[in-house]
Amino acid sequence: MKLSKAMMVSVMLGSVCLLGIGCTDQEQGTAGTLGQAKKTGSEIRIPHNEHLHLSTDKKWINQEGHQSDLIRLQWTADRAKPAIVWADENDHDKTAIISHDKANNPEQHDHKHLSFETTMSPNGQYANQLFTRFEIPYDTDVSEIRTHSSNFNVMNGILRVAGETGTNRDLQFSVAGKDNETTPRWAVRANSSKEAGSNTGADLQFVRYDDDGNPVDSAITLQRGEGNVGIGVNDPDTKLDVNGDKLRIRDKHTPASSSEPCSQGQMAWDDQYVYVCVAQNSWKRTALSTW
Repeated sequence: MKLSKAMMVSVMLGSVCLLGIGCTDQEQGTAGTLGQAKKTGSEIRIPHNEHLHLSTDKKWINQEGHQSDLIRLQWTADRAKPAIVWADENDHDKTAIISHDKANNPEQHDHKHLSFETTMSPNGQYANQLFTRFEIPYDTDVSEIRTHSSNFNVMNGILRVAGETGTNRDLQFSVAGKDNETTPRWAVRANSSKEAGSNTGADLQFVRYDDDGNPVDSAITLQRGEGNVGIGVNDPDTKLDVNGDKLRIRDKHTPASSSEPCSQGQMAWDDQYVYVCVAQNSWKRTALSTW
């Protein structure tokens, strides 16, 4: 089949020239032939400090295939790993972007992900080895994006969990298991309660889960509208609403006098009395008795 000039690749005497594919001569500023590249073994090397410029005006057309591909990396064996790798001045791999289907170890689950990898500490157990820091799975409707041995720092910005009104928005704490499975233990949630104006709805909850990852209850709920706090209550109707039959103040305290400094509403107890601060710096007490 005869190729058009726009697709022609000329190979001459072990060097490669790419013609008519949008390559740019940086010095002259005109489209033309890229300087001769060197072929070393299985590699083709662009001359030092020169650039390969690829451009397209094609969009993705599903019926016609990969119309917008400029660089296409393909694995031809089930455990092959096409990669783009960055190396240091000593030709040691330091960072990489890799996409692959199967794990190196046939006993492991299929990876099926795009991974971003960087080297481990030069003084650690796996010195200078590339290690997956960030991975994005494919062949799934919901992609469980994962990080490994990585921390996220948001500098002068926002870490946001967003969702449509009427949906739960969760920050979840889980236990990791086999094959990257996770089982939730706690979630900080903006819940799905209806937003009906006047700052109502989307209340904040701390949700606890059982050993199998099933939700038990909302241990704490904070209403967005009234600011009420519920303990074991989803719809608190006072500033503190406790679903239980006991409250506990662990430490005893005896005011030195009825005018000891205090704020209205404070409470204390000792072996003989229960004390209540009824006004600024004004305590009253009631005696305790056995029965």
